Amino acid sequence: MSLNIVLIEPEIPNNTGNIGRLALATGSRLHLVKPFGFEINDKRLKRAGLDYWQHLEVIYYNSIDDFFLKNKDSIMVFLSSQGKVSHWDINYTENMFLVFGKESVGLPKPLIEKHKDQLFKIPLYSKDIRSLNLANAVSIIVYEGLRQLES
Repeated sequence: MSLNIVLIEPEIPNNTGNIGRLALATGSRLHLVKPFGFEINDKRLKRAGLDYWQHLEVIYYNSIDDFFLKNKDSIMVFLSSQGKVSHWDINYTENMFLVFGKESVGLPKPLIEKHKDQLFKIPLYSKDIRSLNLANAVSIIVYEGLRQLES
């Protein structure tokens, strides 16, 4: 059972490190799309990922275009606070790509427009919050996917 976690232009090394650790724990692959808001050898990235980073399957892409070109036939869903449909409605499949945007602004608007039919959100039950921390959001989505795939 495997999922693909995609981070488009991640900015915070601690989040990326924690997501890498999650990817390894769940048997998922991590896809990182440049540009990054940090150096890949950043100590905070390694600290958050602990000594697990060396065991993780990470695939790097030079740009969004590079990512889509190399994965053009893949099944993808896109996660955004701007989504209208809840993540509970994602029909997870083996090897699905779960695409997340950068911490400060989320997914690029053209990507949201192009993939409206594959856009989902995690419901928030307070009007006082705009979004969840990226590492938390990825955890919610990945573990729900594993739950569905195991049933």
